[in-house]
Amino acid sequence: MHRTHPRRARSEHGIALFVVIVFVMLSMLLALWASRTALFNELVVGNDADYQRAFEAAQALLQDAELDIRGEGANGTACAPISGLGDVCRTNTTDKIPQEPADVSDLLATLTNEPTLCRNGLCAKRAGRQDFWNYTSATSPAPTGLQPGEVRIDQMTVTGIGARYGQFTGATNNTNSNPILADQTAGNRGGWYWIEVLPYDESSKSSGVITGGNTSLLPLHLTPNIVYRITAIAYGRKTNLGGDPVTMAVLQQTYAPTRRKD
Repeated sequence: MHRTHPRRARSEHGIALFVVIVFVMLSMLLALWASRTALFNELVVGNDADYQRAFEAAQALLQDAELDIRGEGANGTACAPISGLGDVCRTNTTDKIPQEPADVSDLLATLTNEPTLCRNGLCAKRAGRQDFWNYTSATSPAPTGLQPGEVRIDQMTVTGIGARYGQFTGATNNTNSNPILADQTAGNRGGWYWIEVLPYDESSKSSGVITGGNTSLLPLHLTPNIVYRITAIAYGRKTNLGGDPVTMAVLQQTYAPTRRKD
């Protein structure tokens, strides 16, 4: 009689489970890498967008300062006082844009007596290093070789020292166009500008430095003989854990308004 013998159960060593675990771990690592990459890209894009908004706000501040110098309103026409806003057109402001040579000496005499050399957005030429925005009260250690008259940015971003957007032109801004310009809740929020009044030697005209007998040179009809250096600073909206802005845009230009001949 033929006997059948039962088959022995094939021994299992768990190789399939090991392979599954390896693939699961690889999938988790790929998912983690993808999430970290997406987070990094989001941070980069967010920082760039924040800087672009701050840069545009600084540009708007430069234009606002030019209108202030020319005595024009936000629409480019002759500045007209606005009821309830005494700063517009510098109506109730002691310091005004100089219109005559005598006004320049009086203004500079006043500004040079100020600790920051600035008042109401107008400044005498700054002493020492010009990049005051890189020096704060939190800078440690303080820069070496500071000269008398050098100031920190937190000394400049103060009402009555710097000028806000629209303060002297009546320009308005809301959160729909650029939320940075609308934020004036603190010194390191929104934006500021400062106008340095820089007289130049009138003898440079006759020496041909500015204009001469060559008709191809641009005649600068400046009265009084002043050029202005405008510095505009705008803070971004993103903040660090301490609540301070992480983005700052700084723009600077020299402006020489030319008067039309009568």
